[in-house]
Amino acid sequence: MQVAKQLILDNLTALYPKEEIESITRLIFENVLGLSPLQIHLKRQETISSANLAQIKEIISRLVQFEPIQYIFGACEFYGLPFKVTPAVLIPRPETEELVDWIITDYAKLKPLILDIGTGSGCIPITLVKNLPEAAADAWDISSEALLVAQENALNNDVTIAFSCIDILRLQTDPATKKYNLIVSNPPYVTLSELPLMHKNVTDFEPHLALFVSDNDPLVFYRTIAEFAYNHLATGGHLYFEINEQFGTQVSTLLTAKGFVNVTLKTDLQQKQRMIRCQKK
Repeated sequence: MQVAKQLILDNLTALYPKEEIESITRLIFENVLGLSPLQIHLKRQETISSANLAQIKEIISRLVQFEPIQYIFGACEFYGLPFKVTPAVLIPRPETEELVDWIITDYAKLKPLILDIGTGSGCIPITLVKNLPEAAADAWDISSEALLVAQENALNNDVTIAFSCIDILRLQTDPATKKYNLIVSNPPYVTLSELPLMHKNVTDFEPHLALFVSDNDPLVFYRTIAEFAYNHLATGGHLYFEINEQFGTQVSTLLTAKGFVNVTLKTDLQQKQRMIRCQKK
């Protein structure tokens, strides 16, 4: 096992931070060898098979190309739950977990009807329904490939979500026939001008459709979803967004102009304005 650890270090040290290499090493040993963190420690002096070593070398070769470890193994954890991920969906982020936790705290004793717009892997509605047992959820996405992943994740996590392939920017008819207690969205919000500043593991592998928005109209999804939400939220219902930290003030102003009240910006653990909540009168 020490040989494999050294291989990982030798190949990745110049490319990844130390903490990330430690996390990657743990994931490799868990997935390839089926070992828990404790077993990894206890068996650290054991020799692994040539077949397993070859598999680890193949994984390292992909990591050197900056392919995300989550795509290599096709899985990640979100809010303590297992999720399948493929290049058709974004890899769920810690700040999205914070957004979900905010909603769970707000609705802990309620029975909300939820709509998630731009669901991707389904991590938001699945986690909400799993943690709010009497909740129900609809989830929309423009990508049929993403919805297949989301449907599988709902099945694997034993929850029922009503998924639909809908492009919120191009609604021909109104697909909503009910009033929601909360609408949530983590829409595309990275401007194209930010692309050169981003890591290759994001820009080369994650779906641009779910990431980027034009610099000419960076708030297009917030404006469109806010207008839709105001007409489809129950009185007193909430709208939650994950946001680009650059646009907190602008999104707040937009929501106020659309008639929402109690607009609240929230910082994430990195002290960046990354989420916002507002309420229909």
